[in-house]
Order: sequence, then structure tokens, then C-alpha cells
Amino acid sequence: MELWDYARLSEDELILRINKARAERNAVILAHNYQRLQIQDIADFLGDSLQLAKKATRVDADVIVFCGVMFMAEVAAILNPDKTVLIPEIQAGCPLAAGATAEDIIQLKRKYPDFVVVTYVNSTAETKAVSDITCTSSNSVEVINSFPPHRGIIFVPDKNLCRYAKLQSGRDNIICWDSNCYVHDRLTIQDLKQAKSKYPDATIIVHPECPPDVQDAADFIFSTGGMYKYAKEHQDETIVLGTEIGLIERIRNEFPKVKVYPMSEKAICSNMKLITLPKVARSLEQNMYKVEVPENVAQRAKMAIEQMLEVK
Repeated sequence: MELWDYARLSEDELILRINKARAERNAVILAHNYQRLQIQDIADFLGDSLQLAKKATRVDADVIVFCGVMFMAEVAAILNPDKTVLIPEIQAGCPLAAGATAEDIIQLKRKYPDFVVVTYVNSTAETKAVSDITCTSSNSVEVINSFPPHRGIIFVPDKNLCRYAKLQSGRDNIICWDSNCYVHDRLTIQDLKQAKSKYPDATIIVHPECPPDVQDAADFIFSTGGMYKYAKEHQDETIVLGTEIGLIERIRNEFPKVKVYPMSEKAICSNMKLITLPKVARSLEQNMYKVEVPENVAQRAKMAIEQMLEVK
């Protein structure tokens, strides 16, 4: 079957085929919080980058279907060399991950040979392979603080997350690479002010990939996992989230009583939305697309990822 044949099927038919293939192949579906609601509904596990990375090491399955972007699927493949890891859309990349190359890191290490390279997981496997340790938006401060205060840090690739971690850790010896997430970096202080005007009693929570002025004006700065946890534990509050709208859809779906609103309806990651039910069905039935990381790259990248997973 071609993709357009799957696209002609009803949602119920697609879900039946997905569940049948999932059972036959002993597969699990991991999905990021920014996925379409239809994808969230069929997932075995939903979460942010750190939660998904940890889950990928614990699943009892032969096949992992990763509904996210390519760097996330690469992490699953690196941590599970004996499992088949599939991504339903080969074009689901992340512009931020392309923001710093392995060669960029090598040049920085030559310039600052005594500095530790902390690389955000929103990066390619090749970039991770020349890094000392990775981090996510939920543990960046803990990762940085796992090194002695006198050690200099090179942080790539997100400048806004770097700025947040730099402030929270109280360190001046951190070099921030100049790249950003196009979804979060486009959220403005005007968006925040408009949301505050519309929902004056709301708690404003933004992602650490947001610009500095947006972070400074928010009530809290959390990863998507932290935002989800806050909404779950404060269901009587009105909450505005400065992040991709997929998370708002998840919270509304799971906690209908929560009054949660996006800071901007335009905060959409088009890369995340490339994955659809027809593509998941095709992925499971036709083994598309298999994610493979060259062994020499995977081994070195795995060391950086496992270093992160050991940080408490």
C-alpha cells in the first residue's frame, strides 16, 4: 500500500491496523507532547525529551515507533541497538538540531580545550558524539551543576536555554552557542502581555527556549514535563503556557476541568505535525522508516547520553 491508500482509510480503520500490527510486532509507540492529538491518543507513552529518553531504555518491546522528530528517534536507536526503531516520517527533522554541527563543536574545543561541552539533546547524533554530556530542558541546570564551579562550559545549541541555565546555576564561565527553537523564540513579550490581559488571574508558565524578556516576565519557567505536572497538580488554576500547542491539547484532553490556554495559537511545530495516523500505520506494517546511527557515532553519543541519565 502507498501512503495515499492509508490516507483513504477512516480513523477507526487506521487505529485497528495500528493496534493489530503493534501486537503482532511487539511494538511500543512513544510520542512527544507536541504530537497531534490523534497520535497522542494511540501512544503507549507520552512525555518530554528526558522522559522519552528514559522510557526508551526500559521498554520491553522488539520495535519502538518514535512519534517525534529525528534526533529523538536517534536517541532511542542509540540506547537500544538491539531493537528496531522506526520514525513514521523521515522528513521530521528539527531546525535547532541543525544549529550546531560536530565540526562547530570540534572548533570550539580547540579554542577552549579545558571546557566541558554540554549539548542539548535537540542535536544530531554526530554532535552528541563529540560532546562530553547531553542535557534536556528539564535537567540542564542539574547537568551543569554536576561539574565543579571552576570548569568552563560550552553549551550548544540553544542560546535561550543556555541563558536560563547560566542564570539558574549562577555561573559566568558558560559560553552560549547562538541558535534557537523557531517555535519558542517567536513567542514575544507582547504575546505574554496580551495573554495576561485576557486572563488576568492566570499563572504564566513558559519554556526555557523562550526569549529572555519572556522568561523574565513569566511566573514559572518549566520544560513541557514540568508544565504538564503543574497543570495536573493545580487543576483549579487558570494557566497560560508559552510553548507548542500540542501540550495544551494533551492537558485539555486528560484534564478537561483545567483552564489552560496557549500564549499564542501560532506556536506550532510544523515538523512535529508531519506525523499522522496513516504514516504510523504504514510505519508499523512496512517497517518505515528504520533509524540507524553508524556504530562509531552511536558508541560515542551513547556515552554523552548515559552521562546525562546518571545525573540526579
